[in-house]
Amino acid sequence: MRPEADHPALDTADFCASILDPRHDEPAHVVGPRGKKAVRRFNVYRNNVTVSLINALADIFPAVRRIAGETLFRDMAREFVRAHPPVSPLLFLYGHEFPAFVETFEHTRRMPYLADVARLERAWLTAYHAADVEPLAPAVLGEIPPSALESVTFAPHPATGLVISEYAVFDIFDANRNHETVGRIDAARAQSALVTRPGHEVIVIALDDGHDAFFSCLIQGGALGEAAAAGLAKAGSFDVASAITGLLSTGAFAAVATQ
Repeated sequence: MRPEADHPALDTADFCASILDPRHDEPAHVVGPRGKKAVRRFNVYRNNVTVSLINALADIFPAVRRIAGETLFRDMAREFVRAHPPVSPLLFLYGHEFPAFVETFEHTRRMPYLADVARLERAWLTAYHAADVEPLAPAVLGEIPPSALESVTFAPHPATGLVISEYAVFDIFDANRNHETVGRIDAARAQSALVTRPGHEVIVIALDDGHDAFFSCLIQGGALGEAAAAGLAKAGSFDVASAITGLLSTGAFAAVATQ
């Protein structure tokens, strides 16, 4: 059916802006019976959309929610929803920009570690929904001639993520993802976390000194020799042998290539 001539054309951008932000006027084409304005109905719909997106963020970032507290989290999430409307109907894909938003949110400046906790939670969910791929078999590396090992590169598993932080991101994440009482945590202690899913369960691993630089180099396509050098440069206590063992046992990589 063709629209009536006196009805304005639907402006999708204007409609989306109005749905997510009550500061916008209701779209002119939203009317009730007999052509009357439907302000109350539209406000109910607007509120339901906003609340559903805030609830989705609360499900994606439970540790951030617990640390910030319910009121601050929902206020922050509401501002995020207004600035970042979803681009997919799949709510588990929502919130990739949320950690950066948390980092600049005025009322969380007293919690500078919160953005990295959000990054780790987002990486956890990405890993959970990543494609099922067999991790690299440890025997594969043993088949490569020792002279070629330094130039070997690795393809990350689709579920692999890495969060390098100036704060105790793993300890804070781990303590706040359950309902137990959180003990004292030295938040200022730098920490990094590797996220993988070699099977059905997502695994989050706190990395020793230098191992973050090692894994970061490999994930970005660096060769094994470069990654070992990066680990040693980061920490004098870096153990290359244990790092290679971790490379094979964590399931963080799916394939290997030689030059």
